[in-house]
Amino acid sequence: MKIGLISLGCPKNLVDSEVMLGMARRSGHELTQDPLEAEVLVVNTCAFIDSAKRESVDTILEMAEHKKDGACRRLIVTGCMAERYRSDLQAEIPEIDAVLGTGEIAGIVDAIAGSAAPGPVPLTFYSRSIAVGSPPVPAGATDATPRARPPNGPRPTYLYDAETPRVLSTPRHYAYLKVAEGCDYACAFCIIPTLRGAYRSRSFASVVEEARRLAGNGVKELILISQDTTFYGNDRRERGALGRLLRELDAVRGLEWIRLLYLYPTTIGDDMLRAMADCEKICKYIDLPLQHASDPVLKRMKRPGSGALYDRLLDRIRERVPGVALRTTFIVGFPGERETDVDALCRFVARQTFDHVGVFTYSHEEGTSAFDLRDDVPAVRKAARRARLMSLQRRLVARRLRARIGERVRLIVDGPSAEHELVLRGRLSTQAPDIDAGVYLSDWDPAVCRAGDFVEGEIVGARAYDLVARPAGLVL
Repeated sequence: MKIGLISLGCPKNLVDSEVMLGMARRSGHELTQDPLEAEVLVVNTCAFIDSAKRESVDTILEMAEHKKDGACRRLIVTGCMAERYRSDLQAEIPEIDAVLGTGEIAGIVDAIAGSAAPGPVPLTFYSRSIAVGSPPVPAGATDATPRARPPNGPRPTYLYDAETPRVLSTPRHYAYLKVAEGCDYACAFCIIPTLRGAYRSRSFASVVEEARRLAGNGVKELILISQDTTFYGNDRRERGALGRLLRELDAVRGLEWIRLLYLYPTTIGDDMLRAMADCEKICKYIDLPLQHASDPVLKRMKRPGSGALYDRLLDRIRERVPGVALRTTFIVGFPGERETDVDALCRFVARQTFDHVGVFTYSHEEGTSAFDLRDDVPAVRKAARRARLMSLQRRLVARRLRARIGERVRLIVDGPSAEHELVLRGRLSTQAPDIDAGVYLSDWDPAVCRAGDFVEGEIVGARAYDLVARPAGLVL
């Protein structure tokens, strides 16, 4: 049959989608990107925050319409929302034929064939009458009603390996490689440990073998991901495993860049930093979600460390890896956050001058320990605090980017920009795909310079968060 899959959420979810596509194709099914011609539609959902749940519900309902006016005969829902709400999805949306949680990826072929086992006990889910863009409210719920409970069954244990088939959905020149699954932390705002299970690392040999296969298929940039990439191997009592892994991957023929995402502040070890400093292919780029810098807020978030500890950590990173680019994310509006806490966070950001910053407003999520706290920061104030922090970051970044004009750099080309097919879009080694700003390439010949090519350029301008470059040595 023809299979179409829509993947929502983070790169970790995307890898799950690619695995399901690989399993479907290995079983003889044909893949299509057109939902109108798909006989089986799969929606791999995200349920991390309210906006993600709204997007998941809207997408499921949109795909359900294809059972009326398209070729679709079966609709399958997978991923975090399926893990979180299970068979209630089918109760609320009867067009759904099968539901697979995060630990049931290997059941996709049976689900396509119609032989998947039914899901476990249903949980509270949303009314089908959700309007697009409206806040998700469970059927019959009030503000005082607990909106869900963590699943009562066993937590997921599934973990793919190098032998598991995958169909890459990223551009051919880069791919994500999941080195571990699950999480052992208990951050107050996060339900991921419930949805994904305990932390479990893949074997060293499995990761290296998959990296070699990806490189053999043309992947030039390998992006290592997990819930906490720096914890890799610790669950297996393998001290220094990530540093050894990076050195082994650095020797993989065909790879040009190796990037790490999702590093946790308390598990960044000197072995990893030394490998990043020593190895030519390891991008000097650290993605470190700190979430806040005010000690009282960090304590209520159940996050480790303090603002002072984070200052020392970032100093140590910059000392060990000269020229490193730092990316982080923050949450504003957490219960109990005061203006003085936001002041402390802004001082921290101004002091550290991060290369990339993402700011999210707190989402009050059922199933998390923070759900027991009163959501006492109004939405309008959350938005104002986010705007204040982003305004500060824009000013800081503008100065940093202007200082780079005239610099010669090596870039990877991602392809034509969204603005015009004759303007290309590329990235530095200090910029990750999808989440970071990039480089607009002017005066390049798209017929000669193609996606996946590495080129030498000269930075000639900056706009907002992006840089503008032209071919090095070009005289206008």
